[in-house]
Amino acid sequence: MPTITESVDVDVPVRTVYNQWTQFEEFPEFMGGVEQIQQLDDTRLHWVTSIGGQRREFDAVITEQHPDERVAWKSEDGTLHAGVVTFHRLNENQTRVTAQIDWEPEGLAEKAGALVGVDDRQVSKDLERFKDFIESRGGATGGWRGDVENPS
Repeated sequence: MPTITESVDVDVPVRTVYNQWTQFEEFPEFMGGVEQIQQLDDTRLHWVTSIGGQRREFDAVITEQHPDERVAWKSEDGTLHAGVVTFHRLNENQTRVTAQIDWEPEGLAEKAGALVGVDDRQVSKDLERFKDFIESRGGATGGWRGDVENPS
């Protein structure tokens, strides 16, 4: 299972960056291939993606979430993937966002893309678009500050 790890430094305070990241339904604004996310409850999300002509729908569950620190998830069905996004306060007005994603490519095209780093570049682009999105806004569109404890 390939692992992707990418980071971006954002010129916004950690609280604002974290709050925006918890607005999952707005991910299509900056994530390539994400058509829609519906938040079903505090810990469950329904995703609709279209990548390389492949349309997929799947559910994911938030497995751990701590304000201004981290959000972790795993898929419940469909494409096997899991990940964590961490938020690191660099100074009062700057935050490092690091995404680590583990996923299982399906089909020849996805496997070939993983081998040549297409997925790494996509995550890097998505983080850059997130940076542009939150920096241009100057504030978060909302925020959820609840805690989700890791069940393990």
